[in-house]
Amino acid sequence: MTDSHKSFASRNWLAGIGFTFIIALVSFGLSKLPVLNHVGQLACAIIIAIIFRQIWGYPEKLREGIQFSSKKLLRLAIILFGLKLNMDIVFHQGLGLLVKDVGTIVFSIVLTMFLAKLLKADTSLSLLLGIGTGVCGAAAIAAVSPILKAKDEDTAIGAGIIALVGTIFAVTYTIIRPLIPLTDIQYGIWSGISLHEIAHVALAGTPAGSDALAIALLAKLGRVFLLVPLSFILIYWMKHKRKTEADSDTKIEFPWFLIGFIIMSLFGSYILNRVIIVPASVMDGISFFTSFILTMAMIGLGLNINLKDLRTKALRPLLAMLITSLFLSIITYFIV
Repeated sequence: MTDSHKSFASRNWLAGIGFTFIIALVSFGLSKLPVLNHVGQLACAIIIAIIFRQIWGYPEKLREGIQFSSKKLLRLAIILFGLKLNMDIVFHQGLGLLVKDVGTIVFSIVLTMFLAKLLKADTSLSLLLGIGTGVCGAAAIAAVSPILKAKDEDTAIGAGIIALVGTIFAVTYTIIRPLIPLTDIQYGIWSGISLHEIAHVALAGTPAGSDALAIALLAKLGRVFLLVPLSFILIYWMKHKRKTEADSDTKIEFPWFLIGFIIMSLFGSYILNRVIIVPASVMDGISFFTSFILTMAMIGLGLNINLKDLRTKALRPLLAMLITSLFLSIITYFIV
């Protein structure tokens, strides 16, 4: 490759990253508007990417930069997401909730896959939605996709569905809260063990007060923590599955970014504000950066979605996930 070709390729690579950056910026702005502020920048970004793909097609010249966002930045976002998990709090205060969290994850995956089989829904997408429902939404889907060898299209569709459905459930929780006979603490636990993403738990828990929000986030953090053992179970399952099927390609790439996730969790739990004092403004900035690059990654994934395929492929997994989410909310309501 000549120097001019290398320079051209580098410009296209940077332009591809810049492309996802600009759409993420637009999505962030849109997520501040009424109504859309409940949907969130992640869902806005995926919708914009899907619309762009249907009208103008995939920007092939920018492919390398877009794929950098959808793969490398995605893994970086998952690593930084570990800072949101305070393992000390989970171990010391949330062990009782952890049992409920395990139940939530097992129930969500098993029921979603059972319904997917009944509905003859796409297995790969249904499994991603079951994991996203049980653990922590789009972040969980992004984390397990490389392990499950899921298509980028399935990852993006799953993340978009989780973001939208989870928002609807969270808003519904806030509406019915005054009508249900739960204390604020019970309501917080219910939100934490049943809603899809941390953002959804925060949205539903905030109106009930600081104590309810704290217990809701604690319950949710337990589910985030369980992403690690679940990932290793999935690695074992995939290896066994491939050996059973006599697949010639039995190698499962180890998700090294999960090690980064664990390291950042330990760092955030036992080093930050104990050994190293970090201002709250800095932590807020890191949190925003994490959300922003995750949004850039989802744009790259969203560009792989073809709506013609979406209509036939996603409706049944969506139905399975909706039914699971509804049963999860009802059952956990009576448990708390």
